[in-house]
Amino acid sequence: MRTKVPRNFKSSDMNLYDETTDPKHHLNNFKSRMYLADASDATRCKAFPTILTKSAMKWFDSLPPKSVTSFDDLARKFLTRFSIQKDKVKHAPSLLEVKQEVGESLRDYMERFNKACLKIQDLPTEAVIMGLVNGLREGEGPFSQSI
Repeated sequence: MRTKVPRNFKSSDMNLYDETTDPKHHLNNFKSRMYLADASDATRCKAFPTILTKSAMKWFDSLPPKSVTSFDDLARKFLTRFSIQKDKVKHAPSLLEVKQEVGESLRDYMERFNKACLKIQDLPTEAVIMGLVNGLREGEGPFSQSI
């Protein structure tokens, strides 16, 4: 921690880690940005807490003094602590849970449905169609008509 950060070092402007996403993905983003900045091991250790929210920062602050020997060591400790937070893998049947809400416009529903589709790898077209139609509210779909 006594190592000086170079004057020309620019802290990363990435999203803060808030314990709701995959820590490995977050760590890889951080590593990539530090690699591009040509940051030293010590600078990476000093910059890492700047991408944590308050709750994750509590974990960082609770590390015993001199317990981190390198950035790789810090990364291992971070992953060990937060690995339970990995993104849950989504599958096609999860689209059946996406329903058009009362009063929700078709455009808003389609936007939300499309976002859900993007979280699923190798999604068959048939599953998209089935999920989309299943989630439409009766009387509010594209083929409904007023009487």
